[in-house]
Amino acid sequence: MADYDLELVKLRKVYPGGTVAVENFDLQVKKGEFISFVGPSGCGKTTTLRMIAGLESITGGNLLIRGNDYTHVPTEKRPTATIFQNYAIFPHMTVRQNIAFGLKVRKLPTDEVDRRVDAIIEKLELGDVAGEKEASLSGGQKQRLALGRGLVTEPDILLLDEPLGALDANLRKSIQEELKILQRELGITFVFVTHAQSEALSMGDRVVVMNAGRVEQISPPFELYTRPKSPFVARFIGRNKIIEGKLASVDAGNSVLETRFGKLRGVTGFDPGRASTGSKAMAVVPSEYVNILPAGEGKGKDELDTLRGTVTSLDRVGQVVHVAVRMDERLDVRLEVHRDKIAGTEVEPGRQVDLSWRHDRTTIVLDAA
Repeated sequence: MADYDLELVKLRKVYPGGTVAVENFDLQVKKGEFISFVGPSGCGKTTTLRMIAGLESITGGNLLIRGNDYTHVPTEKRPTATIFQNYAIFPHMTVRQNIAFGLKVRKLPTDEVDRRVDAIIEKLELGDVAGEKEASLSGGQKQRLALGRGLVTEPDILLLDEPLGALDANLRKSIQEELKILQRELGITFVFVTHAQSEALSMGDRVVVMNAGRVEQISPPFELYTRPKSPFVARFIGRNKIIEGKLASVDAGNSVLETRFGKLRGVTGFDPGRASTGSKAMAVVPSEYVNILPAGEGKGKDELDTLRGTVTSLDRVGQVVHVAVRMDERLDVRLEVHRDKIAGTEVEPGRQVDLSWRHDRTTIVLDAA
């Protein structure tokens, strides 16, 4: 039995004219895993999905599904199904006919088609609209129908290309939760492409961050959010606070960064063999870990790093307070805190404050620049 449902080995895509869309992409996906791809427009995430589906030719490398090489196998012969943002529902067919279409194309026996379609309609709670056509369906029902069309073929891997992009915010959140529950129940491997990092982080067992055709990092969501491994990931994921400097010391566990604010400590987020004292690097701290304290209250604690700044603005929105702090002429820090955390303090515009965090919350990342 194959170790992985999906393997990408040095996968590469170059378009005519020499434009490199994907370069040296390595990925191993276990059976039943939910993998999210995220990155800016043009980063290569959809191109990679289309190569897995067989909708784009592969320039170099190999693509394996359950141990078998599908690098140059046509789409219709791959054990995959793809759901696109526009759903591709046949408007002249009923829900039931839409779901059955792919099975009939494969010339399955009528009783087998009926069995599978009945099971999917029940699973996705589409029984009340099984005889309806697309024009009568809500956004959520259309999404479930698209899922049904993909799942009824019993693929090894379900590929989803921005499938929630057309939904409004509330429905999108609801479908996210349903999709994740459904994936766990079915145990099918999902490969999910989205431009929304919150969606990628909330749904994926692991998240692939792409940039300019290359993989920047592949990690579980919490690790990706709290331990970025590159400047791009540090800036793209979450709302990190970034302070640049040069390495004062390096080891496998922790490093010290010399900055214009003094020395900052943090967990080493790179291979120590790639850097030495004096190398450019940055301290990356997730906003959630930064505390705002009245000036003087953050000093003197060995486990903390503390910087002094001046509050330039403070806006209260419900229970959340948005605070902007000027550190120097080159760095302004913006934070969100619950109003109870600063109630009764001198955190007001014009006041000096301490920004304080535990140094084990900091990740030291090499600065590619």
